[in-house]
Amino acid sequence: MKTRKTALIILGILSEVIYSDKIVNDYRMNKTDFSRTRKQPFGDMLLFMFNFLRKSLSIEIDNFVSFINSNKDSFKVQNFTKSAFVQKRRKINPDVFKYLTSVIVENYYIVNNPDVKLFYGFRIIAVDGSKLTLPFTQELKAFFGVTKNQHQTTVVQAISSVFYDVLNRIAIDSFLDNVNSNERELALKHKSHWKGNDLIIYDRGYPSYDFKYEHIKAGINYLMRTKKNHSKIVSAFVSSKKRTLIVDIFPQRDHVFIGKDYDKNTSIKVRLVRVDLPDGEIEVLITSLLDSQIYPSSMFKELYFLRWGIETYYDELKNKLKVEFFTGYSKATIFQDFFCAIFISNLQSVIVNSLQEEIKDMNKETKLDYKINTNLSYGFLKNRILELLVKEAPLEDVFKELESLFLKNTIPIRLNRNNKREVGKYRTRRRTKVLKNQRDAM
Repeated sequence: MKTRKTALIILGILSEVIYSDKIVNDYRMNKTDFSRTRKQPFGDMLLFMFNFLRKSLSIEIDNFVSFINSNKDSFKVQNFTKSAFVQKRRKINPDVFKYLTSVIVENYYIVNNPDVKLFYGFRIIAVDGSKLTLPFTQELKAFFGVTKNQHQTTVVQAISSVFYDVLNRIAIDSFLDNVNSNERELALKHKSHWKGNDLIIYDRGYPSYDFKYEHIKAGINYLMRTKKNHSKIVSAFVSSKKRTLIVDIFPQRDHVFIGKDYDKNTSIKVRLVRVDLPDGEIEVLITSLLDSQIYPSSMFKELYFLRWGIETYYDELKNKLKVEFFTGYSKATIFQDFFCAIFISNLQSVIVNSLQEEIKDMNKETKLDYKINTNLSYGFLKNRILELLVKEAPLEDVFKELESLFLKNTIPIRLNRNNKREVGKYRTRRRTKVLKNQRDAM
């Protein structure tokens, strides 16, 4: 039960922070906002927005007020209208959710936290972008940009970039930007969160001389997938059939050196690694981990596969937390909903991570490892997230109830499953042959 301490500490800190004067002063849009005692104080509005607002706002407000007031003697919230909420949320800076996420991150990655998982001593980070479809308004169209789908229909979209710890399922940093933004530039915006023991994994859209140089200059290790025809060096490596090779790479002939601290003769030493897939395909990885004694070629298939964690993370955001079900049409609302979803997902991960010992003890006689059902866990958090973060709530009692629900709903981890990818299966208007077997938990 020792690992539960981290989750309880973080929840306790958050419940203090949410109702502090500091958060009001730092994250209200204007100095006069929330300056007088009102029916809906800043903390109440945050608490309401945490609670998975996926139904009609009027219904969510009624459920929120009824739940809080029926379960707490010392803490009450006053009823408010949909219009009152819409007006109040305009006074809340969306960055408040990024700040609350930073509270989780700072208190999770503390020295000797037994929950934190590493691989070869590295914190394994995956960075990737994903497009989110937004409501079609002129404001959002002008700010985030538009794309066309396969039917040439114009849709408003944004692109997100997440700096994600795949082993601990923590989104350390995130951005939402114009859909035409360069993914490498977005990835480099995460630099303030780079740590010396990070190993950052990127997909094949990221490799470039500049991009690798930024990591080497900062002393940060990386692993990138690259196309087999990425360069002559890579093509020659594939033809050689070698498992691994250390090479020097230089800027390309058309490289622009204005404002750079290197020239055409500046080389970067990288290691190429060949990975053979079960279907006969070959993947080529580029890495800064040069020492083959410490980091044998055999480890890289497992290591790169860890990048899949950010793909499943985006699936959680879109299909379980339903981040694209935005609760408003303004730019500020889009940012609020997005960063709020990131915060909630991290809170869920902290709780789940604290239960790993209990899961192992429960299933030590079984052949398969088990994990908590992510879809149901978000459903169980509905309303209970209010109890976890209300300052006057009996935190340990609520946590034990939630822990019991999580542990009763575990599912087996089935390794090495290989489902054939059907490219273009969503490009027709025909109804899908097989309906999904997952039911929404919220």
